[in-house]
Amino acid sequence: MGRVLLICALGLFTSLVKAEQKVDLGSWEVHYITLNSTFLTPEVAKQYGIVRSKYNGLINISVLDRQAKTAQSVILTGEAKNLLGVVKKLSFKQVTEGDAIYYLAPLAFSDLEQYRITIYLTDGTQQQTLKFQHKFYAE
Repeated sequence: MGRVLLICALGLFTSLVKAEQKVDLGSWEVHYITLNSTFLTPEVAKQYGIVRSKYNGLINISVLDRQAKTAQSVILTGEAKNLLGVVKKLSFKQVTEGDAIYYLAPLAFSDLEQYRITIYLTDGTQQQTLKFQHKFYAE
């Protein structure tokens, strides 16, 4: 039930926020999306321990094997740097539901704040780096 709630909740956001992005890194297909935590229903936020606030963002990452298209268990670390150079460490929580694996990291922000986000992925045999930018808006 939880997986359905999260997938439905995240699916609704693609039309509301910057669409999910995908990049191939090594043998992985990495999907990522950033959104405001207020887009989550109170029930979904509570289930995943996410604080809903107009000043809290959420980064969602999923990693698939490029060939088999199966979810991969990896270790994620990262940081978000705003345009003033202020760095915030990202702490990812792994969510496993059935065959799906998601990595969620909250990120507090100010209205119109833009971040350069760098995420390091490893499974012990390969290391990859995902970089992207996102501008957050208080809702």
